[in-house]
Amino acid sequence: MGTRTGSHREVELSAAERVPVRTVFLVGFMGAGKSSVGRALSLRLGWGFEDLDDRIQASEGRSVGQIFRESGETGFRRAEADALRELVGEPVSSPRVVGLGGGAFVQAENAALLARTQAPIVFLDASVDELFRRCQQENVERPLRQDRERFRQLHEARRPHYMTGTVRVETTGKSVDAVAAEVAHHLGIAW
Repeated sequence: MGTRTGSHREVELSAAERVPVRTVFLVGFMGAGKSSVGRALSLRLGWGFEDLDDRIQASEGRSVGQIFRESGETGFRRAEADALRELVGEPVSSPRVVGLGGGAFVQAENAALLARTQAPIVFLDASVDELFRRCQQENVERPLRQDRERFRQLHEARRPHYMTGTVRVETTGKSVDAVAAEVAHHLGIAW
């Protein structure tokens, strides 16, 4: 059974709400596991996986960090919206999992675009302390990961947006494979 998250509560998705899933979008704050869980989920299901940041980097010919340094956050958000529009506009020939950057779903234009797809939007959640710890351990450039207090403020500002997703999955203390299995279970996808 899946859960729909709304107003900070969870309700079961009815059988009528479940339609064959062709695309699953993973959202959440930096360090939530969108890329690692997305890859594990797609591998286990035999689906494709796309990381929106990878698409942006390929299109722009530079890293996310370079885009932030050279074009600012506004330039990055513009490239992100363009990449998401392109991705959503493509025909879906086979099922896929798409990992979005931490700020993508927070942008109203992107959230509206994703809502129109009617695809499940899975919020991978964890405590801010856990997310900060994960980000410190990763060897990944994260332009908006600054000091702990700024990290906490950004998380607090974004979390209400993530909570509007279709399903919320808590990731704290769980392995990547366990989270991927839980996502599949919530969406009614055979694991």
